[in-house]
Formats: sequence, C-alpha cells, structure tokens
Amino acid sequence: MNKTGLYIQLFSIHGLIRGESPELGYDADTGGQVKYVLELARSLAANPDVEQVDLVTRLIEEKGLSGIYSSPVEQLCENARIIRIQCGGRKYIRKELLWPHLDEFIDKTLKLIKTQSRIPDVFHGHYADAGYVAMELATAFDAPFLFTGHSLGRNKKEKLLAGGQSATEINKRYKIDYRIKVEEEIISKANLIITSTSQEIEKQYGLYNNSTQQKHYTVIPPGIDLETFYPYYHSNLSPHKDNEQAKQTRVTLQKELQRFWTIPEKPFILALCRPDQRKNIGGLLEAYGTDKDLQAMANLAIFAGIRKDIREMEENERNVLTDMLLEMDLYDLYGKLAIPKKHDFATEVPELYRLCADSGGAFVNPALVEPFGITLIEASACGVPIVATNDGGPVDIVANCDNGILVDVSAPKKIGDAIKMLLVDHKKWEACSRNGINGVRSHYAWETHCQRTVDCIKKLLPYKFQHKKDASSGRANKSSFGSRLTPLEKILISDIDNTLVGDKARLTDLLDLLDKNKDRIGWGVATGRSLEMTLDIMTEQNIPIPDILICSVGTEIYYGPDLRIDKGWQHHLNHRWRPEEIKRVLADLDFLSSQGAEGQRRFKISYFMQDDREMLNKVIRVLREAKLRCKIIFSHGQFLDVLPHRAAKGKAIDYLKYKWEISPDNVMVAGDSGNDEDMLRSRCCGLVVANHSKELDHLKGKQRIFFSKHKYAGGIIDGLIHYKFL
Repeated sequence: MNKTGLYIQLFSIHGLIRGESPELGYDADTGGQVKYVLELARSLAANPDVEQVDLVTRLIEEKGLSGIYSSPVEQLCENARIIRIQCGGRKYIRKELLWPHLDEFIDKTLKLIKTQSRIPDVFHGHYADAGYVAMELATAFDAPFLFTGHSLGRNKKEKLLAGGQSATEINKRYKIDYRIKVEEEIISKANLIITSTSQEIEKQYGLYNNSTQQKHYTVIPPGIDLETFYPYYHSNLSPHKDNEQAKQTRVTLQKELQRFWTIPEKPFILALCRPDQRKNIGGLLEAYGTDKDLQAMANLAIFAGIRKDIREMEENERNVLTDMLLEMDLYDLYGKLAIPKKHDFATEVPELYRLCADSGGAFVNPALVEPFGITLIEASACGVPIVATNDGGPVDIVANCDNGILVDVSAPKKIGDAIKMLLVDHKKWEACSRNGINGVRSHYAWETHCQRTVDCIKKLLPYKFQHKKDASSGRANKSSFGSRLTPLEKILISDIDNTLVGDKARLTDLLDLLDKNKDRIGWGVATGRSLEMTLDIMTEQNIPIPDILICSVGTEIYYGPDLRIDKGWQHHLNHRWRPEEIKRVLADLDFLSSQGAEGQRRFKISYFMQDDREMLNKVIRVLREAKLRCKIIFSHGQFLDVLPHRAAKGKAIDYLKYKWEISPDNVMVAGDSGNDEDMLRSRCCGLVVANHSKELDHLKGKQRIFFSKHKYAGGIIDGLIHYKFL
C-alpha cells in the first residue's frame, strides 16, 4: 500500500451492491452502473498512486435480500472496500425515492470521516443522487468533486415524453424535475465530469444550462475484465484449459435455453438488460415477432433481470415483464423465445455471450437511452457482433471497434433488418466478431481508465503531488469547515447578546484565548437573531466569523468562514412543520403582534407579547388543540418564537454533537436568558454569566450548569477555566 497515496471515496447510493456475485438485473437500479463502480473501485485500488478506495452505498436490511447488504464494511480487495451507511430506514428503496434521505446519508458519512480521522482527497459521485452527496461532502472539505452521470434527467425526460408518457406520470415515477434541478447544480460545481463518450457531452450534458464549461469534461471510456470476457473460440483451441465450473455453467445454460426452444440448433439473438421501459424490450419483440424470416433464421433469448413472482415486483418492472409475456403470446413465439427467470452475472453471463457467438448469433441492445452500453463491449470481447441504437454511447463503441450495426431502435423493422444482415452475411459477421475482440482490447481496459482518472485527480491536487514551491492552490491552503471541525477536541458555543457582547475588554481577551487554542478548541455562537442581524452585531463588535453559527433560535446552522448552511439540519426540522396553519390559528389572538417580515424565517414565526403567564398558556393551548406540533420559546419578557418541534438551540447543539462525533463533556455552552435554557440543559458543560436574567434563576444548583460570578465574556473565560478547557 502507498501510505502517502490518494484516498478516494466513490458514491453509488441505492445499496444493492456487493462484491461477490452482484445481483445485476434485480430491478431498474441494478444495471451496468453496479458493475462499473465495483470494477472501478478494484482497479483504482491497484493503481500505485492510490492508497485507499471506499465505495460508499446505502445499508439495507430486509428479509429476502442477502445479509451482506446490511454489513457496514465489505472488503473488495487489499485497498478497496464497500462502506454502507444507513439512511431512510433499513428497507430497500428505489433510487427515485431516496432524495429526501440524502442529507441524512451525508451527515452519517461525515461521522464516518470524523471517526476514522482521515479526510478523503476526492469525492466521486455516480448518478445524480450520489452526485449530490459527493458535491456536499466535497464542499464541506473544499476537496475536488468528480461526477459521472451514467444517465441524465433531461435526456431521459425527452425520451419518455416521446414514448407517450405524460410529464405528470414521469415526475410521479422518477421525480425528474427535481433531479434535473440537482443535476444543474452538480454540473455547475463539479471540478471534473467524466463521461464514457463524447456524445454524452454534446447531446446529453449539452441540454443543461450549466453545460458550457468544456474544461470540466473528459472522456474516459470504462474497461472490462478481459480475463473473464475472453473470445468464444478459446475453449475450442484449448479445451483442456477450461475448468469444470466453466463447463458446468455452459451445460446449465444450454439446458435452460433448450427447454424454451423447439429447434435449439439455430443461431440465437441475445438481449441482456433490466426490465425497464427505457430498455425497449418491446421494440425487439416486435422486430422479431413481425418478421417470419427472422424467426426461421434464429431463436431469441431475453434475459430481463431476476424475477420470482412478477406480481410482487415494482410497477415499472411488473409492467415490462407482463408486456413481454403478452407480446410472446400475441406473436405466438412459443418454442422460439427464451425468457429465463434469472442469471448469475459472475459465472453465467460471460459464458452466455460465448454461447451466442458459438451459435453464430448476435447481441442486441435495443435501449432508447444508452449513455454508454457496457454489455456491448462485453459481448464484443467474447466475439458477438452487436446491434444497438445510433444515438449515445454505442456510436463511440462502433466507431472505435467497427463491431456491429447501429440503427434507429424506435423503428422495430430496422432492428430486425440489421439482425438479419449479420446472420445472413457471414463475412460481415466474421469481421464484426474479429473487430470487436481486438477493438475492446485496444480501447476498453480498466488499467488505462484508472491511470487517466488518477492523472486528472493529480492536477486537481497540486499540493499533494507537486513540490511546495509549485503548489499554488489546494486544500492545504484552504480552511474548509469540514477540515476545521474534524480534528477538534472541544467546542465552545455562546449566546451573543449580553453573553459574548457587553464588555469589550474581556471580549478581546476571550478572542485572543480562542485564537491561541484554535488547534484544540472550536467556537461558535447561538442566538435568536437572524443570520443577517448576527453578522451586523459581529461586524459592529469586530468579532471574526466563528466556526459555527446557530441562528434564529436554533433553526439555522451555518459554518464559517463561508457561511454554508447545514442542509441536513434544515431537512430534519421540516418534519411535520406547518407554518401557514400556525399563523392562521394564532391570528385570532389579539394580544400577539408580529415582529414583522425581518423577524420571520423559514422555521421561525416570531411575535411580540406581554410578559403574562396566562397569555403564554393560551398560545400553547390553542396550538395543542389544533394538533400542531411545535415549540414555544418566550424570552426577554417580550419575544415569542414558534419553532418546529425538533428545533431550538439545544437541539441544534445535540445535532452538531451527533454529526461531528463530539462528546457532551467536550462542549461548553454559555448563555444569559430564557431562550438559552434548552441548550444549557443539553447535557453539555453549561455556563451562565453573572448578568443573566431572572428567567434562569431556577437552574441554580442543577448538575453541569455553572453560574459564574463574572459578567459577559469574562464569565465565559471563567467557565472555560472551570471546565478545564483551558
């Protein structure tokens, strides 16, 4: 292992990823991308400039699924592992429904990074959801952010609309408009976008508003394992080298296929894809079913994922498979069409390609949208000529390899004509077979892919790979909030008004102490003020931007120095928050008056009210009777704030302790008024300054709450000494 090498985190969120026998085709999420990221992780780990590769995905624990999906760590090889992070419960969720849970995934990945005490050098997201996660983590650490889209929302939406689906249906199923919005942000912020083909840049990323920065793109085709996907004729030339497992696999496949076919000796047409509408299986069935000559020439085998009971599958997969059976009956394809229920990718798929080549058949990928087409290079490496779409990744593959025919796959007759051309013209079949075998070896090797990727990463990390005199940028010269908070031992969180501010001389002393101890102690403020008002008073008092700002009574968390909002906390607060209903219910209470637009925030509704216990109790009662879960905070004898039930300063501090793995014993909180009470009670080291309001008198004598005899910042210094922070 290279102890000074790169630490790379790859992200593929959906969770159905395992090192041994990956379940490709289990559903719409388990296609070529799974194989891509697994082989990428292993191959990157073998690069001499790489020390560690983590493939980070979602942890799943569900009856009927392999137990490995619930294992937090799975070693892939010496320097690569799968890391599983739990979010959104434990059951499997298709990727379109994972969007609301991604901020939780980010927070827990931050916890992992904090625990292991090493920050990744680069974050690489695969597909839009993982791109969002990688983007946010890269932002936290000011690290390079790489993105590989695999497929993009705008292109997908266009194809689905053209296929007859309504915009409403597409959004309901795929959350496509939200995905496109996120992809726009990803494209804008990515340091490097890796594509498999030049067509992706022009025809797919080109659909986006933020796609014009060409310097952010590089074309690096994926590779395949040539030891697994070797030519069909190897077994004929050296039959003694075939092991028993390979022979057994071939016999098993032959038996499975032959039980469908009346004349199994004919060449066969092979399709291998997920049961997804975009894969256009219906187009291939129509091409075959309406062409009697093609049926006479060849059998057809469609491996459309893994299934047990179609009735129990997701709607999309269920509809595709049901349509397959209906078309089989419509065109009377009994004895000609094989539709096996499962296949093992690691052992059976490579042998399946070779069986197809041995028969003199052809491989068809009829997908309407194909960003690359990993099955096309796998089939070609085994010697099978291909038929695929003339739009997308297959264009580059055929240009590099001259290994088949490209057609408009939306026209079934053109699919059928291309297949017949390969089956009838033996010279063309031989040329495509030979060209594919040689072309894949020249253009699609993982070692080359990974070396080019590492070379790109090196350019983004000059401080790591160049001499210091040459390094003019990089994380080494930045102060990202993630890098700042990860190694800290202790944190001070203080209220501003009448706590931090009030005695300029002692405030200067406190800031000097914090600066001298900045390698051990982080600090932040927690205030009822909005961010804008907080910055105003800090500017007025000449206070530098702290590491953390908790604003608007704990409903907003920002990180310095760039004031980046904590999206995970925002998502957490949104649970059962119904602000418009709260305003409507409280509008009838004439003793409440709004603090005006400047006092209102997304998660804070603020009023003025007299210091009257009966009035306060009535507010609480009215909200309770309306079954509105929220929190009421009354402070300084006049301010009433209505917050989400999960909010408040103390809750925000609890969240920070959880997210950044900080013990309560290592957090000191300082305050002076009633709206500080919940953070003083948060099991941290509580400090109340001597100039506190009477609202806090009842806390005297409480465990872990120290009442200083010193006022303002002097009291904070006293607390730091009392709790042995200094």
